[in-house]
Amino acid sequence: MDAAGDGSPQVRSGPVLDVGPLPGLPGIRASGEISVTTRQSWENALTEMSRRHAEVSYVELSGVRFVDVAGVTALAVTAMNLPGGRVVVEQPPPQLPRVLELFWPSLNRIEVAPR
Repeated sequence: MDAAGDGSPQVRSGPVLDVGPLPGLPGIRASGEISVTTRQSWENALTEMSRRHAEVSYVELSGVRFVDVAGVTALAVTAMNLPGGRVVVEQPPPQLPRVLELFWPSLNRIEVAPR
């Protein structure tokens, strides 16, 4: 049933982030926006990914339109805190590799596969 109770469909307002497991690979797939509004979902997904991390974890972001600096920071901190291995980020929005290069130029735990 809809929230208004009048039969009209519910419409989400503001940025939306959908995150789930990555089929066939260890890691996550995200779509939408990673910003202050969706940060908790993003950080929860990264925490869960780090719990399941083996040698390589994948983060597929082809459906992400925007990621803010704090979202990139959460990814970098997650990678730095892994016991070993690396994170492969596939098809991120253009600002993600730029922010990584600006703030973490020598972070070799993240490999970016561009769009």
